[in-house]
Amino acid sequence: MPLPSTSTPAEAARNWVRELKKYRDPSNARSAFELAVTLIPFLALWTLSWWAMTIHWFLPLPIALLNGLFLVRIFAIQHDCGHSAFFKNGKLSDWVGRALGVLTLTPYDVWQRVHAIHHSNSGNLDQRDMGEIFTLTTTEYAARSRFGKFTYRLYRHPIVLFVLGPGYLFFLQNRLPIGLMRAGFKYWLSAMGTNAAILVILGIIFYFGGAGPILLIFVPTTLVAATIGVWLFYVQHQFEETHWENKDLWQVHDAALHGSSHYVMPSVLQWLTANIGVHHVHHLYSRIPFYRLPEVLRDHAALAEAQRLTIRESFATARLHLWDEGERRLMSFRQAREQMRASR
Repeated sequence: MPLPSTSTPAEAARNWVRELKKYRDPSNARSAFELAVTLIPFLALWTLSWWAMTIHWFLPLPIALLNGLFLVRIFAIQHDCGHSAFFKNGKLSDWVGRALGVLTLTPYDVWQRVHAIHHSNSGNLDQRDMGEIFTLTTTEYAARSRFGKFTYRLYRHPIVLFVLGPGYLFFLQNRLPIGLMRAGFKYWLSAMGTNAAILVILGIIFYFGGAGPILLIFVPTTLVAATIGVWLFYVQHQFEETHWENKDLWQVHDAALHGSSHYVMPSVLQWLTANIGVHHVHHLYSRIPFYRLPEVLRDHAALAEAQRLTIRESFATARLHLWDEGERRLMSFRQAREQMRASR
């Protein structure tokens, strides 16, 4: 049932928040089931990959690539834990999230804080800091030096964002509490504790199997998951008609609803990504467990149709780099250049 119309988009977004509150309660039994049907296949595929390595060195690779999808789902569950949306007991959610963070190479407490900042500031042009894919406005880009433009273009290049970036983020950057280096011992403990657990696991793998399982199973599985994860995060906020405002006009619920996409995927991919594509609903009410998001879309056609972005359409978003405040849309470097020439 659609909600009553209101005078402003911000009021409409706040009304959605009130309506979505009824979907927030997780089921401990359902959450335990979702965790089991994710971890068991992940570990089984790891075992199968290790066995396949005894037949031929190449055989583990396609299995590891498939297992990367299950690692994406593990990260999505960790993500729900970070929002206290997985188990009714918040402490249980946190400890499950910390354990899963060892598998995803992501220090849980560090990520939780950075991700909370992302939710608090998403779409705010005056708060583009942690937890975001850095985006310049056309005016800011035009004011940069030639070298400044070069570095931004390099950063936004698809090879950097989607090929080099994921490995750097998960293998290197996550080893330190970047952005929270002076925020307290808790974040150092999270990063160093996760690093220690990862080293123990890799040490056990090396002891029993040498470098082979690490190079042929661990590395490709993680890289596939990291690449898919970065792509998902990108298309969830970097689409042409996304939402950005300066601080004086920015409103958190309005930005959540209109600045997040509804990434429409086939049912198998929707399952493997734990419905993370229903991102506009997630940003509106992050306490909703991922397995209840389809329920929201079934009950509210307006949300099911909002910000729809298909996989085919999403590839075009990789060419969008700059936010134009006048036209209120993301555009490519070429479009910005043509616009600048036309305005002379």
